[in-house]
Amino acid sequence: MFYKKEGLVELFLEFGSHSGPNIYICISWSGTLRHCRNRCCRPTAHYTFMNMKKDLLQTTLPPLPLNAWRETYATLHMWSQIVGKVALALMPPMNHFWYVALQIRSGGLSTLLLPHGNRMFTMTFDFVTHDLVVQSSDGAMEKIPLEPRSVKAFYEIVMDTLRRMGLETRIWPMPVEIPNPIRLDTDVTHHSYDPVTANTFWHILVTIKPVFEDFRTRFIGKSSPVHFFWGSFDLASTRFSGRRAPERPGADPITKEAYSHELISHGFWPGSGPIQEPAFYAYAAPEPAGFQDAAVQPRAAFYSKDLSEFILPYEAVRNSSSPESDLAAFLETTYNAGADLGKWDRANLERK
Repeated sequence: MFYKKEGLVELFLEFGSHSGPNIYICISWSGTLRHCRNRCCRPTAHYTFMNMKKDLLQTTLPPLPLNAWRETYATLHMWSQIVGKVALALMPPMNHFWYVALQIRSGGLSTLLLPHGNRMFTMTFDFVTHDLVVQSSDGAMEKIPLEPRSVKAFYEIVMDTLRRMGLETRIWPMPVEIPNPIRLDTDVTHHSYDPVTANTFWHILVTIKPVFEDFRTRFIGKSSPVHFFWGSFDLASTRFSGRRAPERPGADPITKEAYSHELISHGFWPGSGPIQEPAFYAYAAPEPAGFQDAAVQPRAAFYSKDLSEFILPYEAVRNSSSPESDLAAFLETTYNAGADLGKWDRANLERK
């Protein structure tokens, strides 16, 4: 969401004028043509913000079939759990584990600010330079190259780096939310890293995030940020009705906390289990009667009984003539179905 403030407009003028060797964008709130201070913009490359957002999806969604990066995906998933567990060990608890989710940044995925004594630090997967960057509030910074190496070796390097920087942190080295987990400090099975496909995955996240953010702005009830969970390795954004959900007998602590209140969640993940391709998803918990039979858009969306979720294949969006509209329709229609069937108080939860 953008506000009519000159500072923000100027920020995007700067971003546009330095965004690439052949792409120069100058943004005007009113849609009128303006020139960057360095006069580098070409007259034909001026866009309003809405046109720019639409063109991003139409021109920059790259293919990422699961088989093209399955091994890198598996390794990166485990590396992200190491970093996420550092956040889990250091951050004060927040509802639904929002405090440990990674944030989508201009160059990769980052933790929130992590406290350690009288210092703060971040850990960032930079998929442009292909480093894990550990940066402290006192100016100290170290980089760990992202390159083919085992999870065990990566774990040891990360722990040694934190210790050397005076940021030593102990974590539980058992991965979560995956079948047949291998301890992070002993895993030599996963050892792949392809910088091209890793960058492609991050590029997809950066490109689709504005659509999720725009969808989020129309809800004024409790809602999560648009962030990235390292356990399930997915981008997620969740809305809540405000009512507590029924208890889940026998549920583990993570599930109990995640689903303590009624919710409708949307997101994107690379694919796993019964869905062997990248896809967008939508589900309601608890699921109201009739949800799986709801009519949702676009036509490529379907309900997976294996997952109890609506699925929209990424390829269907990528190859659509109107990808942003299709994704927005999926978010909106699945939410409408869940909220109406679940009898949410929509009049007080949505922006008029």
